[in-house]
Amino acid sequence: MDVIKAPNDKISLIDKSVSYFGGTSYLGLATLPEFQDEVIKGIRKWGTAYGSSRHANVKLSVFKEAEKLLASQLNTEVCVTVSSGMLAGKLVLEYLAQSSTRFYHYPNTHPAILAPNSLPLYIENSLPPSLLTNSNEDIVICADAVPTATVNTIDFSFLETIPKEKKVTLLVDESHSIGITGEAGMGIFSSIPTKHIKKKILVSSLGKAMGLPGGIIAGNSSFIEDIKATIMFSTASGMSPAYLEAYLQSADIYKAQQNKLRTNLDYFFEGLQLDNTFLFNTKYPNIYNFNPEFYESLLKKDIAITHFNYPTPKDVLSRIVLSANHTTADIDLLKKAII
Repeated sequence: MDVIKAPNDKISLIDKSVSYFGGTSYLGLATLPEFQDEVIKGIRKWGTAYGSSRHANVKLSVFKEAEKLLASQLNTEVCVTVSSGMLAGKLVLEYLAQSSTRFYHYPNTHPAILAPNSLPLYIENSLPPSLLTNSNEDIVICADAVPTATVNTIDFSFLETIPKEKKVTLLVDESHSIGITGEAGMGIFSSIPTKHIKKKILVSSLGKAMGLPGGIIAGNSSFIEDIKATIMFSTASGMSPAYLEAYLQSADIYKAQQNKLRTNLDYFFEGLQLDNTFLFNTKYPNIYNFNPEFYESLLKKDIAITHFNYPTPKDVLSRIVLSANHTTADIDLLKKAII
């Protein structure tokens, strides 16, 4: 399905317009005129891009300002931005592989934080025996805060069952939670207890709810300094400074869009009875349906949702996505179509 302009609550095809409930722009910022105005102002101040190493002698102050704000909002010691969420994940994995002896991954972990030699965290719904021995070793556990094809944040209480001899580094990808979950709307990372782990690290794309083309890595100061000293970070260009400027100037816009999304979720689920083909959380904007005919049935009613093959899990994803930009008329149309 090739569209001819940026999708919002509608997508424009060559011959018609259809209602759109897909994508990952949960807060609707990518097509929000007020936010676009801030990006344009940022471009006029900083240019469209800055293709220079972050270690170059000329440094743009907007990086330090935005990263300081993000660290404060995430409740981490330090945060650093990179050009994409995928780079954030791969950069951290490459660094951790130098010292850790074993990697484990939670089910449906995104490829951005999936090490080549990683082992499943669960075998028949139980932690593997290799993780429960008393041997002293450095291990890394990788997980998405909200894994693909799920709608709830992970319960990390399983960490309490791992023997204290294991030096656990927890790597969490917040790409589908930052901006829309947690008490302050900035994900769950700060709420994950550290009692049973040596270190926890956050990586995330900013290109989903946050509406920014870039990624972040957050954690303690010594770890972030090590990351900034890597060859990969040193030789890569940073994300566009114009978008970081827009982020600095858009606190009220983010708050308003978060409130709109919550209102839309409440309106959508009010009085709605969904059968067991749906997987949903009334506080989360992704609603999955595993009926193979579901996507086509909506398309016949001029409603398009997310529908494509994904590496993890290896099934076709059919996902309704509500955004802050949907109107009550949009939502009424969808509710009528799925009842």
